[in-house]
Amino acid sequence: MSDLKRLLSLMRPQAGWMALAVLLSALATLSHIALMATSGWFITAMALAGAAGVSMNYFTPAAYIRGFAISRTAGRYVERLVGHEATLKFVARLRPWFFIRLTPLAPAALEDQRSGDLLARLKGDIDRLEFAFLRILSPLLAGVLVLIVGIWVVARYDAAIAGVLLVAALIAGFGLPALLQRLAAPAAQQVTARTAELNAQLVDHLEGRAELDIYDPQRRHRAALDATSDALITDEKRLAGIAGFGGAGVGLAAQLSLLAVILIGAPQVLAGTLPGADLPMLALLSLALFEAVAPFPLAFQTLPGTLASARRIFSLVDRPAPVAEPATPRHVPAAGALAFSHTGLTYPGAGSAAVTDVSLSLEPGRRIGLIGASGSGKSSLVALALRFRAPSAGTVSFAGTDLDAYGADAWRQRLAVLSQHDHLFSATLRDNLRIAAPEATDAQLAAVLERAGLTAFVAAQPAGLDTFVGAHGAKISGGEARRLGLARTLLKDAPILILDEPTEGLDGETERRVMDGVMGALAADQALLLITHRRARLEAMDEVLLMEEGRITARGAPAEMLRHMERAPGGAG
Repeated sequence: MSDLKRLLSLMRPQAGWMALAVLLSALATLSHIALMATSGWFITAMALAGAAGVSMNYFTPAAYIRGFAISRTAGRYVERLVGHEATLKFVARLRPWFFIRLTPLAPAALEDQRSGDLLARLKGDIDRLEFAFLRILSPLLAGVLVLIVGIWVVARYDAAIAGVLLVAALIAGFGLPALLQRLAAPAAQQVTARTAELNAQLVDHLEGRAELDIYDPQRRHRAALDATSDALITDEKRLAGIAGFGGAGVGLAAQLSLLAVILIGAPQVLAGTLPGADLPMLALLSLALFEAVAPFPLAFQTLPGTLASARRIFSLVDRPAPVAEPATPRHVPAAGALAFSHTGLTYPGAGSAAVTDVSLSLEPGRRIGLIGASGSGKSSLVALALRFRAPSAGTVSFAGTDLDAYGADAWRQRLAVLSQHDHLFSATLRDNLRIAAPEATDAQLAAVLERAGLTAFVAAQPAGLDTFVGAHGAKISGGEARRLGLARTLLKDAPILILDEPTEGLDGETERRVMDGVMGALAADQALLLITHRRARLEAMDEVLLMEEGRITARGAPAEMLRHMERAPGGAG
């Protein structure tokens, strides 16, 4: 129930729209019931009047019938507009709410999540929450209102008939759905979980297609994907069968209630205690009354899956952020030294530290090269610098103040970072570049493309900067994708530049030209941390550090460290 309460609290801003939608739905349903009942009374009364040879006023009931028909149609139309407006407003608010709470968790607190599962939560689970109002709250609340009014009207004519209708409505509207919910809950929860799993498997399968063709000739991954899909279809078939049974149950209750009304009312008509025209009116009213409870089985059946989606979302946003935001963030100076002082980092659950007792100072205008084999802790230093992780020991500071005193977003404005796995979005070259500087001019874009060695590549494209790069840069080569990420990093105006393997995948000549462009355009007061296992332009560094097993084991002038690399078995990496 706590998940339901949290979900209802998220709906609070749209409570007015939702209440109006419920009232309009109840009005439309009551108009339909009144139309059926009045029509039955009118036709029977006209027949009885004709048989008796007496006249009657048919203008008033005819006007009522027209009025109920118009209000039913108009009410249903406006209710659809208002209900969907409320739902769309709710979902439109929910996705940013989820994304805002997800951002502080990335990437450290989301490393155990597969990209397909995150997509399923951001898209599928949130889309499923729109059912919370349209299929659950709205029909249940409107149905209860209609039942109260309908039973009250019938009770004014005959208490016995009202009692029968009340019992039948409670059984069909609440007893049967509660039973169906218990039957459907396991399958509904499995549908939510297996839909997310299928999405994750599909993303893994599509993104790893080349590797799977080589390393999975037995198609085990495809078989696992098919098994998940088959299990999902089985659960959905079970839910469809239960939904059909629920609809049939409500229909049966409506027909039995109609029969009961006739059996109770007919003797009263014969005895003269109930007007003849009132019996068809009550019979049709009882039949139409079950339209209000017809959505109840589906609402109860939808509830477990909807709550499962809500639980998946809440379980993610409730994770503690890996780095706490300060209550009162300090202003981040425009310039200063990024300093690691006896810094250590141990990842949660790890048996050993990734970084141990690291001390270095990246001052304005200083160029530091950091070399080391894969897994030596170089990228962990980048995570500490970006405040993706908090140090387990020692401190990381800027301009003499610990980073934990700064707001994360404000601090990251002082950094331009090219990570090992820089992401390219499914957009144009121009759009991918402008992520770093949305207001950048074409001249500025051309300048960073020149520094990254991409001028000739862009010029060769018919669409130029409007060339579409595809998902994850699939339409360009790996080297071009790497240089595009580098150009984007260089476009950002930040006092500290961190490049993690900027020339990975480039041939020697291209690597030399790219690094010459990077070094030649650095501002005099811009600090550079170059993380690499290659030699290109290491001689231009002020200092080179060697990192092994999380520690800085050697440091010195470039010439000295280059000789060290030559002597070491296998070089630096």
